[in-house]
Amino acid sequence: MKPLAMRVRMLAPSPTLAITARANAMRAEGKDVLSLGAGEPDFNTPDVIIEAAYRSMKEGKTKYTPSGGIPPLREVVARELTQTIGKSYAPGHVHIASGAKQALYNVFQAIVQEEEEVIIPVPYWVSYPEQVKLSGGIPVLVPTTRENGYKLTPEALRGALSGKTRALILNSPSNPTGSLYTERELALLAEVLEAYPDVWIVSDEIYRKLIYEGEHTSIASLSDALYARTIVIDGVSKPYAMTGWRIGWAASTDRALIEALDNLSSQSTSNPTTFAQYGALHALTDESGEVEQAVQRMVATYRTRRDTIVPKLMEIPGFWLDRPPAAFYVYIDISEALKKSGFQDVDAWAEALLEEEGVAVVPGTGFGTLEHIRISYATDLDTLNEAITRMRRFVEKRMS
Repeated sequence: MKPLAMRVRMLAPSPTLAITARANAMRAEGKDVLSLGAGEPDFNTPDVIIEAAYRSMKEGKTKYTPSGGIPPLREVVARELTQTIGKSYAPGHVHIASGAKQALYNVFQAIVQEEEEVIIPVPYWVSYPEQVKLSGGIPVLVPTTRENGYKLTPEALRGALSGKTRALILNSPSNPTGSLYTERELALLAEVLEAYPDVWIVSDEIYRKLIYEGEHTSIASLSDALYARTIVIDGVSKPYAMTGWRIGWAASTDRALIEALDNLSSQSTSNPTTFAQYGALHALTDESGEVEQAVQRMVATYRTRRDTIVPKLMEIPGFWLDRPPAAFYVYIDISEALKKSGFQDVDAWAEALLEEEGVAVVPGTGFGTLEHIRISYATDLDTLNEAITRMRRFVEKRMS
């Protein structure tokens, strides 16, 4: 047989899914493994959402829907965007997809031509570069620093922009760093973008409800010009513990773009799962207060976990980190630990940690950096504390 298409041969597998699968396989062999790799809440979906989805199925809502989502969900998402961003969104500005990841994929397929460039700050969520490549585009990776909170600076953005730039990706709050752009920081980036009016801004805001310090600002809120060129990505996976339901969306005032996204879905996924859309609809419209209470409990729990583990991680020799203001990740610079323990790269370090101590973390190579690891605190405190104890033992033994 001839080789598979180059577009799939060049794809890198998701390291976050790979590390989770590896940890699960080791557990199945009877090994004691603690996984800090999960990129999803460890809470179940609130019962009232599950019940609403079940009710919709009993009512016969099990057929195809419009490819871009059911009208009531598009309307509710538009209303929420209008309230949170402070700009007017209509249902026709919203494309409902099979998860925020699918929404992003459709966006890149719709806006990026062959050889056009998409600016991606590093560290990045693992799927950004791969999705850009699948669209025929070229990822332009722009490093950030811990000193700047792993956030893109105006100077770095200016140096990356060119006549071939088609889009800029902003992820705030960030996976993998938990960083959060301030309104002032976004305004400074916007000043640079004024010289490039044809560049789209893809604003991934999936973690916007999981914030512990500061406030979320969408770059679309800063001016009418930015509102017109920003594609907002969001969904129900993270805030409502609905990762497996696969409901997300893209929002833009460019109706031709939304129509194109709907058409892409019509020829690929058809429509997001019908009962999942009704579950998402209830998540956004629940009047009982149960959904909001569940979200608040999750946020409070994540904050407690973060405040418990960050000081302990800071005490591990060779670990450099800051307290993240949002999401449920800690991004750790282990360059000193690598150097002093004799490892050539972070992948080998993470592999040894898993084999020797049974702790799974995600190496920074999956996020574009060579001397970092990401841990998720979307797991219980007992697991987190034991994992940190094992990590410290591993590091101290290797550095002694």
